[in-house]
Amino acid sequence: MQTEPSVGPAGEQSAGAPAAGDPASQPAHRDLNGVDNRGPREPRPRRATARFMLSHPFHLISLGFGSGLSPLLPGTIGTLFAWASFAVFADRLTVIEWGVLVIAGFFGGIVVCGFTAKRLGNDDPSPVVWDEIVAFWLVLLMVTPVSLTGQLWAFALFRFFDMVKPPPIGYFDRRLKGGFGIMFDDLVAAFFTLLVIALWRMSV
Repeated sequence: MQTEPSVGPAGEQSAGAPAAGDPASQPAHRDLNGVDNRGPREPRPRRATARFMLSHPFHLISLGFGSGLSPLLPGTIGTLFAWASFAVFADRLTVIEWGVLVIAGFFGGIVVCGFTAKRLGNDDPSPVVWDEIVAFWLVLLMVTPVSLTGQLWAFALFRFFDMVKPPPIGYFDRRLKGGFGIMFDDLVAAFFTLLVIALWRMSV
């Protein structure tokens, strides 16, 4: 049998029911005045789209001119973009000019990648591939001249180190945040790629 709550004179609730101003009557996340005390909510991560990319020049660069928008393996697609663009400009830029481009790309990438990551609400969003582009430019610059097969091995090694992130790459990826963290772990992946290639060349 369902019972009605007992109500006293003038509509008063019986003893045991929390009064309107009683802390027990307030949700756990509200204070006595009913104000939400949970603090500011974390912004929900945004999805990188073509419209988002075109909304700011920094997004266009950090998303690899659209290569980072790939729904599958954006880091790999971004690295392929780096490979293709290097092939296009290899004979048009000197080694010094490539070096300046890589250095400027790294330090500029700290700013543009950090800016885009903040707008996307993610410390290291996968569509941000400028880090892969600059790092693989460095790899190709250091191994050139090399055959197409040699470039393919460099590509495979770089993707291995960037995706698997063995120590210490994984350490830097977890500890370093912001634009610098985005750029630096790929620079370390490039270093280990070049180290393996150098050791292989010394052994043959």
